[in-house]
Amino acid sequence: MRTVIVGAGLVGLTTAASLASIGHDVTVLEHAPEVRAAGAGIGLWENALREFDHIGVGAAVRALGERIDTWFFDPAGHPIRDARYQDADHQFLLVPRPGLNTLLADTVGGDRIRLSTHVAGFTEHDTYVAVHLANGEELHADLLIGADGVYSGVRAAMLPGSEAVEHGGHYAWRALVPSEGERPEGTVLTIGTARTRGGYAPVAGGRTMWMVNQFEAGELVGSKRDRALLRARHLAEAGWHDDLLAMIARTPEEAILENRIMLVPELTAWTRTRVALIGDAAHGLSPHISAGGTLGIEDAGVLRTELAAGPDTATALARYERSRRARFAKVREHSTAVELADGAAEFAARYAAFSHWMLTTAPAT
Repeated sequence: MRTVIVGAGLVGLTTAASLASIGHDVTVLEHAPEVRAAGAGIGLWENALREFDHIGVGAAVRALGERIDTWFFDPAGHPIRDARYQDADHQFLLVPRPGLNTLLADTVGGDRIRLSTHVAGFTEHDTYVAVHLANGEELHADLLIGADGVYSGVRAAMLPGSEAVEHGGHYAWRALVPSEGERPEGTVLTIGTARTRGGYAPVAGGRTMWMVNQFEAGELVGSKRDRALLRARHLAEAGWHDDLLAMIARTPEEAILENRIMLVPELTAWTRTRVALIGDAAHGLSPHISAGGTLGIEDAGVLRTELAAGPDTATALARYERSRRARFAKVREHSTAVELADGAAEFAARYAAFSHWMLTTAPAT
């Protein structure tokens, strides 16, 4: 089967490797001039790692990352967990995004990835889908997959009016920095005042990733570092998190990633006869539940399983859409509950409820 995937990010490359494993002739189209990763690090739960095992890179991904055992903290530094949940409900692998994308691109193969290639639209026909490129070229495929993120051009062509929307003044700041004497186990997440959350965690290779986010962040003034420090002070009380403040203060301005959080609205469809949306293109969520990448990788495994089961592409895509839409209805419920948690104890309980549900109901692919 000839399959064109738009987007050479985490989900697009995983999907390419996954479908190649069942015999698809895969081409990945990426508008950027190189395969690169947006973001500092990404948390991967066991349900994502199983898909990497399937495509033969599980051990390499685990070697890239650092196992994180999550504790939550209040602004005074008191550790909190909900005793109803197990250690496994609090554990994930933190992996640097650039290294992960390089690994996946090498797995897919450079000959299957076309860089600096912009997709202008598509047209479905009875026996193929024509993918229209901005340079006037037309590619014919049996299947087109939009893995091009919250600002997906494939989604825009498929569902006009489905543009991503701002998540109510929600901003996030993060960076990867050399480790310098902060707590070696990290702080993972402190639930601060003024709807602010953040912390830091070790990443393999002597580096640490820090992150701060705030809902309803208000007016942004000063440099990115100033804005991150202002929010981080909502996480610090009586000396707690002085190391986070110092870490942010020494981070070069150009190394700080600042993102206004955008959401993909609930869509009327994720698929057509020969076209499918996957990952953030289908269901871009707020990163405050730290599971968007994992759930997008789940998408790839489910899509592969359904396409392998046949009997035809349209039927397989319909099954993929039904199962994933049902799962994401529940994800959205958990995401809202975690966002609205009042204080660290409530946050810890709601987050553990989500991660436990996600892990215990993950599809077997």
